[in-house]
Amino acid sequence: MRQAQWVDASEMARHVFDGATVVLSGSGGGLQEPDRIAAAIEQRFLETGHPRNLTLVHALGIGDGRETGISRFAHKGMVRRVIGGHWTWSKRMQNLALHNEIEAYTLPAGPIQTLLRETGAGRHGLVTHIGLHTFADPRHGGGRCNVRATEELVEVIQLGGKELLWYKPIHVDFALVRGTAGDPLGNLTSREEPADMDGFAAAMAAHNCGGMVFAQVRDRLDEPIVPAREVSIPGIFVDFVCCDPQQRQTTGAAYDLTLAGREHPPADREAPPLPEGIRYLIARRAAHELVPGKCINFGFGVPDGIPAVARAEGLEIGWTTIEQGPHNGELLGGHLFGATRWPSAIVKSTEQFDFFSGGGVDIAFLGMGEMDAQGNVNVSWLGENIVGPGGFVDITQRAKKVVFCGSFEAKGLEVEQRDGRVHILRHGSVPKIVPEVRHITFSGQRARADEQKVIYVTERAVFELQHDGLTLIEIAEGIDLQKDVLDRLGFEVRVDANLRTGFE
Repeated sequence: MRQAQWVDASEMARHVFDGATVVLSGSGGGLQEPDRIAAAIEQRFLETGHPRNLTLVHALGIGDGRETGISRFAHKGMVRRVIGGHWTWSKRMQNLALHNEIEAYTLPAGPIQTLLRETGAGRHGLVTHIGLHTFADPRHGGGRCNVRATEELVEVIQLGGKELLWYKPIHVDFALVRGTAGDPLGNLTSREEPADMDGFAAAMAAHNCGGMVFAQVRDRLDEPIVPAREVSIPGIFVDFVCCDPQQRQTTGAAYDLTLAGREHPPADREAPPLPEGIRYLIARRAAHELVPGKCINFGFGVPDGIPAVARAEGLEIGWTTIEQGPHNGELLGGHLFGATRWPSAIVKSTEQFDFFSGGGVDIAFLGMGEMDAQGNVNVSWLGENIVGPGGFVDITQRAKKVVFCGSFEAKGLEVEQRDGRVHILRHGSVPKIVPEVRHITFSGQRARADEQKVIYVTERAVFELQHDGLTLIEIAEGIDLQKDVLDRLGFEVRVDANLRTGFE
């Protein structure tokens, strides 16, 4: 029987050759982040200048926002190309892209993960509807984010009379993955992890491409993992395993079994804190779009405060999902977004993206960096730096209803609520509702063609994407329609004949 090779991470690093394609599995805040291995590869580069000219592939943002995860590779000369689903967890990597030190691409997280699965299955890339008419579509840039990114990674094709995107196949040389424990056969289990991410797809892709799989675990087991169903990555995929007894479940804390779904929730538990200020105003209005018994998705930022508001007001939240794989539970925010306390199920994020792609979400609540006159939304490129969409495109493109949540303006906006009325104390200097967004992360054109229900909620006004275009349907009590809304838009917008007043 094949046995696992247990080695130090520095031994793994010596195998990574110049020009290799490396897949880094995990998610932000340290979720399943194999950072001991990434750190060893970084250390070898800093000492020897090798490996260099790597292609780094990651579906979601990974790291602590400072030193770990993606930042381990953010050194001039270490990487040649980055294909990332989310970039904000590494300011250093964003800077390399900004100054054209690397070829920078961003693609939706779901297509990146499922492309790894297709690669492992030996199929010729990924054919999907996800990304049509967004920045991933080659007619809108094809994911290219600087002048050095010239290769077309995505093509538009016709299949059965339908327009689809073909994400071209990649060859994976190394996959870096993580689990809670490994056994003598090299089997890995993620039983105490808060998510199950894309480790299986990444490992299968590397193995079946003739590459190598490096795994990091907290515990080295003397006996095979039992029950066998707890194996998340079978040992046949795994070449080397390193043990890190100090491995943390997240960047914020040691292992907490409530995040892994290994404890039942208490009968009575403390209510999550309510969001404050503008976030509260938006979350409260958005919460009234909830419908009992529906499958719900909450995105990062303003939307992650909606469950607390709903609970405080006695609204049923429904069955919740997030792209990292948990179902239900108490959604954590901030750098721990992606984990839930007391989840009722945890599936691989690759499978979660399949569920999203098929239209499994009834109502999605997502953030809104910019929106425009066509109903397009941008969250993937704000300011000078690439942000990346994460799972935003996968979720919003196929959800039956999308509720975008964001402030009307940014930078200096001050708002307060008194006696049930909203008062604008100071307008923001940066408009967020603009004539044309810089990057199309959500396509209003496609949404109208698909007759998708789309609502845009701000602290003062609510818009709806109707068949004949963007329409203002509601303003908050206390808001002056002309002065606070229409005069501050850079374009004319249709006002509904039955305009409502009051966020109730």
